[in-house]
Amino acid sequence: MALDDAVRQEIQTTIDANEVVLFMKGNRRSPQCGFSATVVGILDSMLTDYHTVDVLSAPHIREGIKDFSSWPTIPQLYVRGEFVGGCDIVQEMVGSGELYEALGLEPVEVIQPKIQISDTAAAALAQAASEHGGAGRELHLSVDATFQSHLSIAPRTPADVEAITNSGLVLLLDPISASRADGIAIDVADTPNGQAFRVDNPNAPRVQSMSVGQLKALIEAGAPMELLDVRTPEERAIAAIPGAVLLNENEAARIESLPRHTRLVLHCHHGGRSAQAAEQFVSLGFIDVHNVVGGIDAWSQEIDPDVPRY
Repeated sequence: MALDDAVRQEIQTTIDANEVVLFMKGNRRSPQCGFSATVVGILDSMLTDYHTVDVLSAPHIREGIKDFSSWPTIPQLYVRGEFVGGCDIVQEMVGSGELYEALGLEPVEVIQPKIQISDTAAAALAQAASEHGGAGRELHLSVDATFQSHLSIAPRTPADVEAITNSGLVLLLDPISASRADGIAIDVADTPNGQAFRVDNPNAPRVQSMSVGQLKALIEAGAPMELLDVRTPEERAIAAIPGAVLLNENEAARIESLPRHTRLVLHCHHGGRSAQAAEQFVSLGFIDVHNVVGGIDAWSQEIDPDVPRY
């Protein structure tokens, strides 16, 4: 049966509107099949932002994209309007390095990372591998583009890199994760929901300090950023930095929906509260987060004396 024109146009509009779009089962945060989860894991390791379409919630797209691409299976990846392929092809392109080129990225240098695993974590991982491994399934560690780490048990692929560990455990990483994982320490921590693995990555982004002079230069240059004021409305009524937006509940929800590479600059009165808020955004996966040292008080003293001090 011929593809309906309206469905064809809907698919084409989605592809045209997004540089990278993945037609998949489920969504980026909750894939609903192993093949979709594999491609999401690959894209997450390379990109901070891309678009997904859940074909399970749109049956007309689920069938339509197969005719549109002349490809019988889901997921399907498009980059800059061009069909790349499904899960197997994406995996092959990672191994060959072609996916970096397709996405406009510089290929990473493949390294064999050194990873420290505590005795407690090693015992727990070995037990998990014993219970859920087998049939080619082995322990994997992935580190996505926001430096969030994920442990899983999955089949080994030709592109996988074997980490150097102190425990004798075999731990596999994709080449991009391997480039971000050197020096990682894995342990077990107590949480309100019981014990969980804790992965400390020394390569993960940290809150960066920004002087008021650097902030002034960015503002004057018109540099893209989200300048956030974490003080109270009462304090803001007394004094404000031009262009700063009060971080209320609605504004926080908007920020959380932005791509994780968005530059965030936070300030408060003296820099303490904004440092804590900045750490929260880093924990959400933002990789370019800055705290203004000295806050608006430093701005008043060093940049604009017309801004009242309090």
